[in-house]
Amino acid sequence: MIEVRELTKRYGELVAVRDLTFNVEAGHIWGLLGPNAAGKTTTMRILTGYLPATSGRATVAGFDVFEKPDDVKRSIGYLPEAVPLYLDMTVVSYLAFVAEIKQVPKARRKAAVARVVESAGLAEVSRRLIKNISRGYKQRVGIAQAMIHDPKVLILDEPTIGLDPAQIREIRELIRGLRGEHTILLSTHILPEVTQVCDGVVIINQGRLMASGSLADLTASFEKRDGILVRLRRGGAEEAALFRGLPGIEKVAVEGDEIRIEWSRGRDLRDDVARLALDKGLGLREMRSMAGIEDLYMKIVSRELGQ
Repeated sequence: MIEVRELTKRYGELVAVRDLTFNVEAGHIWGLLGPNAAGKTTTMRILTGYLPATSGRATVAGFDVFEKPDDVKRSIGYLPEAVPLYLDMTVVSYLAFVAEIKQVPKARRKAAVARVVESAGLAEVSRRLIKNISRGYKQRVGIAQAMIHDPKVLILDEPTIGLDPAQIREIRELIRGLRGEHTILLSTHILPEVTQVCDGVVIINQGRLMASGSLADLTASFEKRDGILVRLRRGGAEEAALFRGLPGIEKVAVEGDEIRIEWSRGRDLRDDVARLALDKGLGLREMRSMAGIEDLYMKIVSRELGQ
C-alpha cells in the first residue's frame, strides 16, 4: 500500500532523508520510529505531497506521489503534528467544512460526518466549539478530519504528542481500532507507542534507514544475546566487575544506575546473577529482561549492532 524506494531529500548541503526504502502492507499499522530530527516528518510530508523529494520514488495506494499527486491526496488522510483546527467552529461544522474541501459529494457529507464522529468517539462534544474541548478531543477531531473522505491510507505525525496519560491511552485505542479498515503509518519517537499500537516498524536515524520489518522479526534478527538489566543499591564499576567473573557472562556494562549483563542466546544465567548479588550483599533492587524494542532501538540508532 505504501512503497518507498531510495527516497532522498536535500536542503542545500543538509540531507534530511537519504536513500530511504521501505514497504507498508495494506491493512497494517506501522510505526516510523526515530529520535528527534531523524527525518520522520520530512518523510511523511513527501508521502503526502506537501514536499517534493530530491530523488527516489514513492507510491501510495498504487499512485506515484510525484506523477499523480492529486490521486495520492485523495487516497491519504493526514494528521500533521500541529492539528489544523478552526477553534471557533463546532466539531460537526468543522468536519462538514473539511468534507467539502476534500470533495466529498454533497449528498454523502452528512453521513461522512456522522461516520467519523462515531469512529473517533466525538459524540459527546459534536455540537461544542472546538476551543472549548480538551486537548485529547482536539486530537480526536484531527484524526476524524483525516478520515472524513474515507481514505485507504492514514498518515499520522506524532498523534499522541502533548497529551496526558489517559488521553494517550484513548488515542492509542482509537488507532488500534482502525487496523484493517485503513493502512496506517504513524510517526513517533515514543517506544511504547510502537509496541502497543504497531504491527511493524521503520527505524530511521539521521535520515537513513536503520531497520524495517515486523517487531517479532526485527527482535529475532538483531538480538544475538540474551541478558538482563540489574539495579542495585549501589551499582558502579566495582560491582560490575564482580559479575564479569561469572562463568558464561560475555559482556557487562554500567549504564546510568543500571548494570547490563549479557550472555549467549540459549542460556539463562539470571539465577546465577541474582545469587551473586545476594551473596555479596549488593542490595538487589530490580532485575529485568533487556530483550525488547527498547534495547533493539538503542542498538540500532547508536550503530552498536553485533557489539
